[in-house]
Amino acid sequence: MPNKETAKTVKDAAPLERASCGRKDRAADAKDAFALGGTRKARVALWAGVAVLVIASLCMGKYDVSPSELLDALVSYPAKVVSYVGACMADPSLWTEGSIPVSNAERVLWHIRLPRIAVVVLTGAALSIAGASYQGMFKNPLTSPDLLGASAGASLGACLALLWNLGGGYVQLFAFAGGLAAVGATVWLNKQVGSYDPMLGLVLAGILVGTLFQSGMSIVKLVADSNDQLPAITFWLMGSFNDINRSDLIAAVPMVLGFVILLRHAWQLNVLSFGDEEAKSLGINTGRVRLWVIFGATMVTSASVAVAGIVGWVGLVVPHLARSIVGPNYRILLPTSMLTGAAFLLVVDDLARLLLAVEIPIGILTALVGVPFFVIIFKRNLRGW
Repeated sequence: MPNKETAKTVKDAAPLERASCGRKDRAADAKDAFALGGTRKARVALWAGVAVLVIASLCMGKYDVSPSELLDALVSYPAKVVSYVGACMADPSLWTEGSIPVSNAERVLWHIRLPRIAVVVLTGAALSIAGASYQGMFKNPLTSPDLLGASAGASLGACLALLWNLGGGYVQLFAFAGGLAAVGATVWLNKQVGSYDPMLGLVLAGILVGTLFQSGMSIVKLVADSNDQLPAITFWLMGSFNDINRSDLIAAVPMVLGFVILLRHAWQLNVLSFGDEEAKSLGINTGRVRLWVIFGATMVTSASVAVAGIVGWVGLVVPHLARSIVGPNYRILLPTSMLTGAAFLLVVDDLARLLLAVEIPIGILTALVGVPFFVIIFKRNLRGW
């Protein structure tokens, strides 16, 4: 049996052994140090809340669907699709001549509401995780996903597509490419200037690039046809989910890729919160981590703007709400922000659809709801920053 002196010797030797660990071991210790945190009940409640909101959103609208009709439509339509595909395999002429018989409830749910609600959930999650990641990387509570010019670049790309009368997917493609181009220009400009503070350089470069792209939007509005093109551009910039269809679900591809990148680097955001020197001492390549975070946040933000237009305040407000629920651990904060953002945008979109006879642009409502929400949350959480 070990005596007290032996136990004391082992206890004293433990710090020396920890000090001799390599960088990888210390980085793993830092990663595990943040593994605990948050409230499991709160996260379970968020999952349940999002599920309830999705079901309620599927039922509510200009064409009301009862829960029994909803369940029947969700089950019967896939069976009809399978049966139709089987018939077409037996008789190939049905691919062009036949069609799937659907009820009104099935048509409303599968062709209109399900794609729209899926895009709303993805957009809310995307903007929220991008805002939370940027707030952690820049260590600033006032940071939003459009800080580096992604929203301005995507808006200019969409405006150009509308000016050139390019319809459908071209508007989304131009918007997505514009967002990537704007953030790429920001990173490139920051490297060219060579600021002593890389974070300050990124912010200043983002302001410059954003201003440049906003000037481009003003020029597009100036030369656009005031009877046709200008109203379309103005309405698109307000943000809306009104025209969402099943083809818009392609935006899920870059969003999911961005989600994976940001969640993969969540624990490194925890380490970055200690400062660059401490992060480097733990073996973290801070420059590479920032580039990955910027790339992931740009992917999700550009895809969101491309499919829905400008939806402001979600990426600024929701991360503070999530932080008040589960704390500052980014391994828990990022997925919680995604769930909270999805729930928040679902509620706002339902209000946009149901408040008036004419659908309200989503960007207007997010500002009206987000500003007082932000004042309350930020006042409570300011001490934590």
